[in-house]
Amino acid sequence: MKGVSIDSESRVVEEKYALVYAPRRQRGRFPENNVTIVATRTEALERANPAEKIYPARVIGPSRSSEGLRLYYLDCWLD
Repeated sequence: MKGVSIDSESRVVEEKYALVYAPRRQRGRFPENNVTIVATRTEALERANPAEKIYPARVIGPSRSSEGLRLYYLDCWLD
């Protein structure tokens, strides 16, 4: 994601595999309650459910927004 940098010395913001609930896949950031972190890329792909609008992704986060929400930023969709 452009504008989001990862500090290799810190564990605050990291790249992670996830399942993302996304009614529209055009968005680039998602609130924490729409993201389920999983251990591996394979797990994300296996547990995806497009019929329920749950897609596998690699995300960066969490990051705190100016409104105080914890957000994850889309790095890429895995499907």
